[in-house]
Amino acid sequence: MIKFTKLLGFTMLIVETLLSARWIIPVEPEGTILEHHTLALGQGRIVDLLPSDKARVRYPDVPEELFPQDVLIPGFVNAHTHAAMSLMRGIADDLPLMEWLTDHIWPLESQWMGEAFVRDGTELAMAEMIRGGITCFNDMYFFPEVTAKAVQKAGMRAVLGLILVDFPSPWAEGPDEYLEKGLKLHEDLLNDPLVSLAFAPHAPYTVSDEPLLRIRTLALELDRPIHMHLHETRDEIQGSHKQYGMNPIKRLQQLDVLGPNFMAVHMTQLTDVDIETIAQSGASVIHCPESNLKLASGFCPVQKLIEAKVNVAIGTDGAASNNDLDVMGEMRMAALLAKAVAGNASAVPAHAALKMATLNGAKALGLEHDIGSLEIGKAADITAIRLSDLETQPLFNPLSDLVYAASRHQISHVWVEGRRLLKDRELLTLDAHEITEKARLWRQKMSA
Repeated sequence: MIKFTKLLGFTMLIVETLLSARWIIPVEPEGTILEHHTLALGQGRIVDLLPSDKARVRYPDVPEELFPQDVLIPGFVNAHTHAAMSLMRGIADDLPLMEWLTDHIWPLESQWMGEAFVRDGTELAMAEMIRGGITCFNDMYFFPEVTAKAVQKAGMRAVLGLILVDFPSPWAEGPDEYLEKGLKLHEDLLNDPLVSLAFAPHAPYTVSDEPLLRIRTLALELDRPIHMHLHETRDEIQGSHKQYGMNPIKRLQQLDVLGPNFMAVHMTQLTDVDIETIAQSGASVIHCPESNLKLASGFCPVQKLIEAKVNVAIGTDGAASNNDLDVMGEMRMAALLAKAVAGNASAVPAHAALKMATLNGAKALGLEHDIGSLEIGKAADITAIRLSDLETQPLFNPLSDLVYAASRHQISHVWVEGRRLLKDRELLTLDAHEITEKARLWRQKMSA
C-alpha cells in the first residue's frame, strides 16, 4: 500500500518505486557524486532524491529496487543522428564526405528508401541506442511520420527533424512539399509527451535562401528548434565562398537563422570570428567526434567553444558514417580529442564530458527543463551502469570510470519517463531477434 505523496509545483504525485544505487550522478550540481542514495519515482517523474536509509523511513511501504554495483545517471541524449541509416552500416567505408554521399549513400537512398526502410532501420537504431543507455535522440531523416510511429512503439523520447532539401526525394518533391508534410506531422504530434519536432534543413549546400527564410519564420512561430549540418568540411566553406561570397555561418547570420533555437552539427571548420558569432547568437553546437574523424572532416575546437560559453552537446551521427550509435564512446572520444586539440590535459574533464552527453543535449533540444539531469520534478529518464566489471576495477572515482573506462556493454537498465525499456540488458519494448532478422534481409536485398 502506497501512502506518501509529495508536492511538485501544484501536482501531488504518488511515490510508486524506489531505485536505490551505490552511486547516483545527477549531473547537476556539476561534478556531484551521491553515494547510497535513492530516487523516488511516481507517475513518470522524479519525486524525491535522498539518502537510501532516509528513503526507507520516509517511504516504508514503497517497493524498492537495489542496484548495489551500479551508478544511476540521466539517460544519454544523442543530439544528432540519422536513425534509419543504420541499415547502411559499413556499406561505404573509408571515403571522404562528398564522395561517400554522392557516389554511394544518395544512390542507395534513391533506390531503397521508403516507409519499410525507415521503419526497420529506425527500430534497429533504437534497439542499439536503448542498449547503449540512450533515452532521447535527435533525428534527421526522411519519412519522419514513420519514425514517429516507431518511436512511440519503443517508448523512447525523440525530437524528429522535418528534413528539407532543395531537390526531390522519395518523401517529397521539393521545399513546398517538405514543409507541408512536416507541418501536418507537427499538428499530429502536438499532444505527444515523448515525441516532438525540429525543422531540419539538411546543410548550407543543399538548401537555398528562400526555404531557409521560411523555416526561420515557422520556427519562431511554432517555437521549434532548427537542426542543420554546418561547417562540416573545408570543401563546404570553399563552395559557400564561391557561391555566396561568404562562409555558411556568415550567410546564416545575414538570413537571421542563427539563434538560441539553432543546432549546428559538426562545426569542424571554425575561426575565432565564427566562434564569437555562434556564441553571440546563443546557438548550440552538436559535436560528432567519431564521424568527424572517420570522414576526415576536421576537428571541432570544443574547448574554445566552451570557453566562449557555447552549449556543446554530443551526437553519434548515423551508423552509416560512424559506424555505431554509442554515446558512451563518443563521450570518451570527445573528452580525449578536446585535450589533444586544445593542447591542454585539463580540457573537457570527466564531469564536463558527461554533461555534454546529457544535460547539454537536452538544452540544445529545448528539453532541459524536463530531462538531462536527475532532479526532483524532472522526467524519470534514467540509465543504470554496472561498474563492478573487472574492466572498471579498481574503482577510485565512479565519474572517472564512467567516462574513461566503462563501456556501453555495462549498461544494465534504462527507463524513459519511469517506464523500463531495458532490464538486465534485455530489451522490453522491441524484439531483438525480429530486428536482427530484418537487418539481415535488408543486407541481402541491398547487396544483390
